[in-house]
Amino acid sequence: MKIAFFDTKPYDKPGFEKYGAVHGIKFKFFESMLNEDTVELAKGADAVCVFVNDSVNAAVIDKLHEMGVGIVALRCAGYNNVDLKHAFGKVHVVHVPVYSAYAVAEHAMALLLTSIRRIHKAYIRTRDFNFSLNGLTGFDLHGKTIGIIGAGKIGRVMANICRGFGMHVIAYDKYPSGEDIEFVELDQLLKNSDIISLHCPLTKDTYHLIDEKRINKMKKGVLILNTSRGALIDAEALLAGIKARQVGAACLDVYEEESDVFFNDNSGHILDDDTLARLISMPNVIVTSHQAFLTNEALENIAEITTENLLEFQKSGMCKNELCYHCGKDEKCKAERMKKCF
Repeated sequence: MKIAFFDTKPYDKPGFEKYGAVHGIKFKFFESMLNEDTVELAKGADAVCVFVNDSVNAAVIDKLHEMGVGIVALRCAGYNNVDLKHAFGKVHVVHVPVYSAYAVAEHAMALLLTSIRRIHKAYIRTRDFNFSLNGLTGFDLHGKTIGIIGAGKIGRVMANICRGFGMHVIAYDKYPSGEDIEFVELDQLLKNSDIISLHCPLTKDTYHLIDEKRINKMKKGVLILNTSRGALIDAEALLAGIKARQVGAACLDVYEEESDVFFNDNSGHILDDDTLARLISMPNVIVTSHQAFLTNEALENIAEITTENLLEFQKSGMCKNELCYHCGKDEKCKAERMKKCF
């Protein structure tokens, strides 16, 4: 198999080269993101391998289909950047549903601890031999209530971590299941949580889930964590909430307009995105560049599962990790299908 690999970073190559060599898969690595301008690079490939900020819209899908590219292999869990409905009948789409729930949840907790204990500020001070503690007072997590929006694998790992700190955990999920977590309605979660952590996928229903109206329902001084997808939060509304002192702090590993900014060194350039620039300038905001997934274990799992998805499809024309807009979240449909989507 020949795979056109888009949006390549140095940390991507070792795992994919390793598993590609074992299974006879040839990856051609491109630094460019997949979009309408770069899709021609996939000519002659059997599949494309893409990440979160590659654009797999209708125009890209039509061009891939025209060139005979049959598979879009996402090396991530989320698929909001793929027009699944348009893909049906043209290209098959597979993803990595789980690579390391621990990596993302642990990064969320790292952001939380950094924020409330002012670790980032203390680090900068001591680098200048400034050992003053003024302005570094934080607060205990023990006894605080955290509201987790999205109680899937990552959300549940986050819940377990928080319980280890003695926190009270409540959760909201569109499809609540299990008795190991206390589920509440979204408004109740917003009202009662000292900290809110987002772990849900981006869909048409969750777009700007956190907007001005919902921010105003939160506790004054709430801390908001987002390690899921940027567009879950209306960035302008978040900025307004911070300026109004309604939001006490925000820790963001994702941003709704990140595709032209994140993963790149822009240190020598003026940032055109005024909203992001203003958020970063706030003393109570921490932004990391979609880093939560980035552990050795997660990268290894991503490479292995993506390779297995491609091999499975090559051998049988089917893959357990295929995405189909007919199936959606209906796991029963996937389990009983036992035949090609198209």
